[in-house]
Amino acid sequence: MSTLDLLADLIAKARAAGADAADAVLVSGTSLSVQRRLGKIEHLERAEGRDLGLRVFVGQRAAIVASSTADPAGFAALAERAVAMARVVPADPYGGLAAEAQATTADLDLDDPAEPFAEALIARAATAEEAALAVPGITNSEGAEAGYGRTEVTLVTSAGFAGRYGRTSHSLSATALAGSGTGMQRDYDYTSTVHYADLEDAAAIGRSAGERAIARLNPVRVKTGQYPVIYDPRVSAGLLGHLAGAINGASVARGTTFLKDRMGQRLFRPGISVIDDPRRRRGLRSRPFDAEGVPTSPLVLVEDGVLQSWVLDSRSARQLGLVTNGHAARGTSGPPSPATTNLHMAPGSLSPAELMADIREGIYVTELIGMGINGLTGDYSRGAAGFMIRNGTLAEPIAEVTIAGTLQEMFAALTPANDLRFRRGTDAPTIRIDTMTLAGA
Repeated sequence: MSTLDLLADLIAKARAAGADAADAVLVSGTSLSVQRRLGKIEHLERAEGRDLGLRVFVGQRAAIVASSTADPAGFAALAERAVAMARVVPADPYGGLAAEAQATTADLDLDDPAEPFAEALIARAATAEEAALAVPGITNSEGAEAGYGRTEVTLVTSAGFAGRYGRTSHSLSATALAGSGTGMQRDYDYTSTVHYADLEDAAAIGRSAGERAIARLNPVRVKTGQYPVIYDPRVSAGLLGHLAGAINGASVARGTTFLKDRMGQRLFRPGISVIDDPRRRRGLRSRPFDAEGVPTSPLVLVEDGVLQSWVLDSRSARQLGLVTNGHAARGTSGPPSPATTNLHMAPGSLSPAELMADIREGIYVTELIGMGINGLTGDYSRGAAGFMIRNGTLAEPIAEVTIAGTLQEMFAALTPANDLRFRRGTDAPTIRIDTMTLAGA
């Protein structure tokens, strides 16, 4: 029985048990991972699993049940339990299936047909770790990890939607240590792609991890003051994450975000755009339909610096008097909620070197620590490490500093460089913020 037929049978059982509407999602996954440290295999694991979730509606009351098995023999009991639960919970006036769900097709090239053997992953990890250890000054290794996974998502609803897609992933990382004792420093690099052919070179990943660790040796403290700050692409994507949280439809509907009244207003400088594209070919989070069966499409969240849209699922859209834009996400044990997919900030026109050329004294951030973000007020305060910028070039490493401001001010004073690369799912180029408060020595 196909997974589509399997879920259709579960939906039928739910309707027979008294549900007015229902949807079911099945997530099947296979993964293979290996960890190597100092020439020895420390971890080798292969896992397979299936997780099933059933959501039922009785009027405006809803309940969800989940199972780690998908045995049709137990579907009737599963459906009966879900319906019984729904009958005793409070009504939700905004709940229900997405009326916008419909069948869709898209060639997103998300399924790499070649599954690697364990030996191939071991070889990748070995190449990366040995390259890291070969960097002069590297004294130890936290190892290298290589992985492969394939996930298949199937969704069926009582309103007639039925869809399925699969997505593969390949990953490789290495972590190196430099120095000794209390002066030891560590750093890493990694690569993650849908297709193996797009994976970055293993030796280059290891070498980068080693060179980054060496560069961090002997950090200094910085005097407290106001500085221009450059965010390396490894951390600049976090600013987009804060934006995504602030324009999440559920937060807007609750009024718990500092951007709740800013629709149609300027947040960034002219020329800056932020886009979420769930249909990017070979995108790490691409998908043809969302968790409610609504077809996906590229969504411009910020255009020319102006906020254009919230991130919506059907429930938050109803609360706000709007229509979902196909950004629902869910697991098997919880309801859908709004979420971004392949989120990115469009690149600017200046290179990173040009972006910092006029900075006499500033901060280049490569690592952020802690989550000192207040989503209600926009206040921002995080531990940071990186490098000083002196006369437009990178200088000595720094550590144990805190950078602070408000996201409103940071967004308004932000300039992106031209070095955007799609590596993480949420991606931004190098970013400059003209002034932030730094607490240091």
